[in-house]
Amino acid sequence: MGKRVIIIVLDSVGVGYMDDAAEFGDVGANTLANTAENVGGLYLPNLKKLGLGNIIDIKGVDPVSDPAGKYGKIREASKGKDTMTGHWEMMGLISEEPFPLYPDGFPEEIIDEFKERTGVSGILGNIAASGTEIIEQLGAEHMRTGFPIIYTSGDSVFQIAAHDDTIPLDKLYEYCIQARKMCDKYKIGRVIARPFVGSEGSFKRSTNRRDYPMLPPVDTILDVIEKTGIVVSGIGKIEDIYARRGVGRAIHTISNKEGMDVLTKEMSITKKGLIFVNLVDFDMLYGHRRNPDGYALSLEEFDKMLGDFLCLLEQDDILLITADHGCDPTFKGTDHTREFVPLLVYGKKISPEDLGIRDTFSDIGVSVLFHLGINNPGFPGKSFI
Repeated sequence: MGKRVIIIVLDSVGVGYMDDAAEFGDVGANTLANTAENVGGLYLPNLKKLGLGNIIDIKGVDPVSDPAGKYGKIREASKGKDTMTGHWEMMGLISEEPFPLYPDGFPEEIIDEFKERTGVSGILGNIAASGTEIIEQLGAEHMRTGFPIIYTSGDSVFQIAAHDDTIPLDKLYEYCIQARKMCDKYKIGRVIARPFVGSEGSFKRSTNRRDYPMLPPVDTILDVIEKTGIVVSGIGKIEDIYARRGVGRAIHTISNKEGMDVLTKEMSITKKGLIFVNLVDFDMLYGHRRNPDGYALSLEEFDKMLGDFLCLLEQDDILLITADHGCDPTFKGTDHTREFVPLLVYGKKISPEDLGIRDTFSDIGVSVLFHLGINNPGFPGKSFI
């Protein structure tokens, strides 16, 4: 039996605004604490046991005198607050420049280049919006005109929505391939195909989403692990975040529940290596939509699933629970928030310890290397294992 590391990223579950939050307009944000306060307290017995309440004050989650593992919080060294920046830094790649965001829509030069590359005569949207809302607003006009719907979000993304009957999937994917070539020049993180089906008043997104991410500019810790022959399994959107580089096994999931179900199955398949999971519901369904009640319920549902999962850990396994940024559902706007992220480290051989404030998310990746017995070839960060 070999050693395994399991990383669970609770997408957007930040634990308080960072020192430089004023530069991002995020002073006062605290995803976890503000959510707890807003709903009158959280019930998270398993996370509490691991030491979550020892990191910051959380209504309903008291600190414990004998936490089951190590706990602390991490400062993001990169200049950004989006999914790709956070995940890339976890695996050793610190971004000095943030990915560009377009809260007011894309500039004319990008839209003009997209039209030129694809041959479309017009587009709809070109705003920052929720994917479900924009197809409700523009879906009928899209079907009348045949123009693709272009939109973005709190991440660095160029999203193209189209109805299957108006722009067939093959053509939509080709549009995205052309957009990816264009977006490399502008360093936009991801291009996403967002097909939808149905009729006016009942449009819904299909399961044929496809992501076209920017390649990491250099090797990450995932590449280093894979080159040793050790398995890296990515669950959720991990494959898309790293453009599949360094991810040997990839399993897409569409919800936290499915992600945890797949993780449970993966524990019986991958007996040595890294299992890397992103649980996106917190961010996608509740953070951006500023829904603290839904956020709180999702946290409590995860805690319950975590209780079942902990029983599956074997003698040499290490579980890391963290986040990639904040998205405070009680805060202004709908964007991510610049926050510290939690760090919980658990395993049968792990001793309780206050890890304090770590200086970079990359501590996670170099700790993975250490536990798997792989020399760190020079990535920033310090192992907490």
